[in-house]
Amino acid sequence: MSSEISVHARDVGKIYQVYRKPIDRLKQMLCFKRWKFFTEYWALRNVSLDIYRGETIGFIGRNGAGKSTLLQMICGILPPTSGELSIHGRVFGLLQLGAGFNPEFTGHENIYMAGAIVGLSTAEIDQRSAGILEFAAIGDFINQPVKTYSSGMYARLAFALAMHVDADILIVDEILSVGDAAFSQKCVRAIRDFKKKGTLLFVSHDTNAVINLCDRVVWLDAGEVREIGEAKVVCHNYLASIETEKDQAGTFKIGGVRKAPPPPPVKAVKDPRHELLKASPLRNDLEVFEFDPNAPWFGHRKATLVDTALLGPDGNKTTTLTGGEEVRLRIIARADKDISQPILGFYIKDRLGQQLFGDNTFLLHKGKDHSLLAGECLAATFHFQMPYLHAGDFSITPAIAEGTVADHVQHHWIDNALFFRVSNSHVSGGLIGIPMLDIVMERVADPGMGQPAGLEKKHAS
Repeated sequence: MSSEISVHARDVGKIYQVYRKPIDRLKQMLCFKRWKFFTEYWALRNVSLDIYRGETIGFIGRNGAGKSTLLQMICGILPPTSGELSIHGRVFGLLQLGAGFNPEFTGHENIYMAGAIVGLSTAEIDQRSAGILEFAAIGDFINQPVKTYSSGMYARLAFALAMHVDADILIVDEILSVGDAAFSQKCVRAIRDFKKKGTLLFVSHDTNAVINLCDRVVWLDAGEVREIGEAKVVCHNYLASIETEKDQAGTFKIGGVRKAPPPPPVKAVKDPRHELLKASPLRNDLEVFEFDPNAPWFGHRKATLVDTALLGPDGNKTTTLTGGEEVRLRIIARADKDISQPILGFYIKDRLGQQLFGDNTFLLHKGKDHSLLAGECLAATFHFQMPYLHAGDFSITPAIAEGTVADHVQHHWIDNALFFRVSNSHVSGGLIGIPMLDIVMERVADPGMGQPAGLEKKHAS
């Protein structure tokens, strides 16, 4: 990230005039501002922020919070009513679906129109058109009017343009929510490549995607900046606020002290199988740290999580594990008030906050009476085979809720309550590596030929 500023905003505001009846608009035009036949609606008020070149900024907030209004002003589509807004660099905005396209033009004609708008010459667009068509992959529809396109085809063409116009600032506003999964993955890969050279402004209601992609997050609420900061911190506070709004009885609380991942233990833990494993420099050793009950939390607190631990084969807490072996994760909660349908669950996240996997007790214990009286404790033990993980820091987020998976009340959710660190790994691709039951490699006949008998098989084991 550079110290050069790409977007500078100081006290930016946007007012819309809201008329009760269509005739009031005509009256306003004829009265020469002597009277007001409208009410003022502040879509944005007092927004101040600096975005630096090479930075990736996420924008989150409820519908109507002002996210799209702010990004349209950065794109130059809307002028601010008040304040100072300056943009440094070529901007390309992937805003609401189809924005910037002429529906009567063909896809091919829209490529040239959009390229001209951002300052490309016809020769430059000619050089890029093949790459745009290949990325969009909409076939002969490129010669059809875009008004005939599906939402996925709109997204494909718009994103293909964005990746080929040499933009300094790319704005992506919820466009990844349309289209098929394969194209969405293709877009995410392209965004990651763009992040290496440009400034990215990303809007999404998917906080996991925001945490994964963004350096900082701007949380807009009712047209004002509520918080700017580290992606994981701001997204946690945003999700907690949504739970707060569901609160009818005034019991929902937020607390905890946010801490950095714990340092390695002073005394190294020696695995009892050390002598057998030390021959492999890529063994997937896990160092487990202490449960932190004061990590950031939210919930109605009719129950409290009192412990989360990884257990060894003897059923006791362990400070060292190995990827690929069976483990037990135990979560203990205490009811502070009577609870009728408790659900205990967890997520395991990587250092970016991506949820790698998780589970809960609901499905297996549905219909069973696990109701708790105030003061009683409930423990859930999840027995699973630990996947192979990349080297780095990981965390476990436990939670206790009441109700069903589809309709529940969150009582205590602790972000990153338990950390563990992976020192070495053989995993080279993907988020996790799964233990294999078997790996077979064999000589086979050409599928177009006959099948000879007695082909030799070779097993990894």
